Amino acid sequence: MKKTPIYSAVVAVISSVLTLNTAVAEDSRDTEILVVSATRAPLQQSAVPATVTIIDGTDIRQQLSVSNSLSDILGNLLPSFSPSRQKLTSSGETLRGRTPLYLIDGVPQSNPLRNGSRSANTIDPMMIERVEVIHGASAIQGLGASGGIINIITKTAQSGTEHELTAGIGAPTSETSEGMSYDAGYLVSHGEGQWQFVAGVHLRETGMYVDGNGELIGVDTTQGDTMDSSSQDIFGKVIYQFNNEQQLQLMLNHFELASNGDYSTLVGDRAAGIPATSVRGDVEGDPAENEVTTVSLNYSDADWMGADLKWQLFSQSFSALYGGGRFATFQDPEYGDDLYDQSRNDSNKLGSRLTLNWQQVADTAIDMTGGFDFLRDRTFQELAQTGRKWVPETDFENWAPFLQARLNQGAWSFSAGLRYEYGKLKVDDFTTLASYNNSFVKGGEPSFNELLTNFGVVYEINDEWRAFVSVSEAFSMPDVGRVLRGINQPDLSVDSFLNLQPVLSDNNEIGVEYLGEQFSFAASYFESDSDLGARLSPNADGIYEVNREKTEIHGFELSAEYGLADAASLGLLYADNDGEFDSDDDGVVDAKLGGRNIAPRRLNLFWQHDWTVNVNSRLQWNTFFDRDIYQGADAINNFDGYSTVDYTLSMLTQSAGEFTLGLENLLDEEYFTYYAQTAGNDARNFRGRGRTVRLNWSYSW
Repeated sequence: MKKTPIYSAVVAVISSVLTLNTAVAEDSRDTEILVVSATRAPLQQSAVPATVTIIDGTDIRQQLSVSNSLSDILGNLLPSFSPSRQKLTSSGETLRGRTPLYLIDGVPQSNPLRNGSRSANTIDPMMIERVEVIHGASAIQGLGASGGIINIITKTAQSGTEHELTAGIGAPTSETSEGMSYDAGYLVSHGEGQWQFVAGVHLRETGMYVDGNGELIGVDTTQGDTMDSSSQDIFGKVIYQFNNEQQLQLMLNHFELASNGDYSTLVGDRAAGIPATSVRGDVEGDPAENEVTTVSLNYSDADWMGADLKWQLFSQSFSALYGGGRFATFQDPEYGDDLYDQSRNDSNKLGSRLTLNWQQVADTAIDMTGGFDFLRDRTFQELAQTGRKWVPETDFENWAPFLQARLNQGAWSFSAGLRYEYGKLKVDDFTTLASYNNSFVKGGEPSFNELLTNFGVVYEINDEWRAFVSVSEAFSMPDVGRVLRGINQPDLSVDSFLNLQPVLSDNNEIGVEYLGEQFSFAASYFESDSDLGARLSPNADGIYEVNREKTEIHGFELSAEYGLADAASLGLLYADNDGEFDSDDDGVVDAKLGGRNIAPRRLNLFWQHDWTVNVNSRLQWNTFFDRDIYQGADAINNFDGYSTVDYTLSMLTQSAGEFTLGLENLLDEEYFTYYAQTAGNDARNFRGRGRTVRLNWSYSW
């Protein structure tokens, strides 16, 4: 570990505790009953040495009246989350400057070998009960959580039978004929005796998006789009309770989203400020689509040889078809001139997660968590029109035993842990595309092993204040597919290719939180450094390639909420992140990370008001501040900030259910998205959505 200010703070805390010889009385303060399952231990939120955000069902339903995208919901409620792309892709959407690990009931949705950047679009938000977000890197869920953990908890059943119908309609206020969107869903849940089950289906038809100038926003015909699309989600969960200790749960979620392919894009001009727009017309090739099936089987035993045992077996089948083009990268003389092609990512994961929790080991104040994780991922990327392999079939196996200890001493909580990561990559001999010189690459089975450590301290100063410090390491893979497909030198070997080495990061955080009757406040400072990072940068076709460089990221988060009265509150979210990388390979960071990697400084303000028991509203204002990146005297990455205002109004009736009216971009602000300004090209010079009205209805009985 580097001796950063946070590292020094940890040492100071340990030293002060070791010299503390006064007895600490048993803490009788009220504690939160919410347990954060993403930590894999029965920890209350206040005991986690990290910034944690819980987005509950009420928050999700409220935000769904503004946008039906999980990325938009996260962007509105998490200060360090990048501005949403408003597209099917989540490329460029980071948490604290790094990629977060998405989970559905603990099943990883991210693809470590060929990141298709579709992890935020593998489940319909209507199937979500809550979302647990652990800010900052963590190894407790395995590889991939370099930016944090976003754990999606699906709907569960209560005693008795409950039915829920939902429906919604939305349209931009300036263009309703092509912008109409519809959705409808049904969910039934039943709990009786030893059995519980939930089953549901949700269908969406999404129309075109319109910017603040009344123009149809350009369709991302390459990476995929959520507008002009159809989607469906089929969900089921069954739980059988053997007795008070033992339980078996089966969950299945199948999600499909496909573009209708009714619109093509008119390329814009970034230099002239001309946006990419859409016109009705057939798209060459097959429309982009996402098809994901997630299955998990969970067994738990609250008293297995003195431990609380949880064992999960899971699988995920992921297939993503991207739009195409006549890119130079796809050209090959053997297939003729001016070749059109498009790519498809296919990934199949199988895994096992075994977790054991022991409370008060040997009648001490020490709790222990141990376990063993296994993941097998088989991935390839093909060019769908010609059948060429762009990324060869790649197998990855990952084994990881871990052990975590916690000590609670009155107001003090300490945690420390070890996680051993062993990974092996298997690639057969292959030849790259013609645009990469038809380079022959000798296959191999490179392996990696790392021992990752973490340490955290939480101190509850009094009933209202708590402070925490954490020092941890995280492990992730570079985008192996991008690395392999980009080899353009002959006779290289997979076994000796440095760019396949894992990304290890040292992560430090210090924070303070206050929870009073009327006012709550939280602030944290974090650092995330990697000696061999994985920065993405585009080639001439706009296709991203991996650069293995030293990176350093740091930032500050702030959130606060003040209760004006019993029925009203004001709040704010603020984040300022920055990062640098080593551009000349001299071991010293010297250049700023651009918009593809780092979010701009942002401020979110909101006013929440419960007008009556059955009527409430929320007004939220999101602003993104200017951000310019210079190379010498030249600005190479400029962002002109923008602000948007959203409004929601919900009314619960006694007989007709709940109605929610939402207005996105209430003031019809005309702006280019953050990605378009900082990382896009002429074809992706997209404006953001203009004023859009949505009406959602739900009825339960």
